[in-house]
Amino acid sequence: MPRRNIKDYQDIIRLPHPVSKDRPHLSMQERAAQFSPFAALTGYDDAVKETARLSEEQMRLSEAYLPGCPDEVSLH
Repeated sequence: MPRRNIKDYQDIIRLPHPVSKDRPHLSMQERAAQFSPFAALTGYDDAVKETARLSEEQMRLSEAYLPGCPDEVSLH
């Protein structure tokens, strides 16, 4: 793709920003909501955190029972 130059936009650079006559202006929150994660991923973060928590717990338990482990791991 060729690199663009500011001269490519000289015909539109000074035009006023378009404002819709049919639709109201969106608030900052409404505009930000357009970029929020897709709804199908709802709960995904919670699932990842739970998996990480379980993995960390399993790792701690495994390390606590390693034979000959010089540092005894406390489970409390």
